[in-house]
Amino acid sequence: MQRFGYLLLGWAALALGGLGVVLPGLPTTPFLLVAAFAFGKGSPRMRAWLIDHAHLGPPIRDWEDRGAISRRAKVLAVSMMAALLLLSVVLGLSGWLITIQALCMGGAAVFILTRPD
Repeated sequence: MQRFGYLLLGWAALALGGLGVVLPGLPTTPFLLVAAFAFGKGSPRMRAWLIDHAHLGPPIRDWEDRGAISRRAKVLAVSMMAALLLLSVVLGLSGWLITIQALCMGGAAVFILTRPD
């Protein structure tokens, strides 16, 4: 039963990661990392496929080997955070909500930018 749960989590994360490939603003790599973890517990064959995939595998291997995030991914992530914060200001959201967003996204941006390339 536990194996089934990991498989379900892996497939759900892989589906969300697939959506992230085509939808701007939805991250891909974090979902792929969750999928790789879950498949490692539920389906080693599926994990091997994911890790060896020509397009999906490199960011997973970079993270697992060195904790690295590509420069392109860093720029995209921080740019999307800034755009969302700007959109919140333009839409006139309340100051406390914008402050919470800025603190959360600022912390995430610092984490992303301090990872190796």
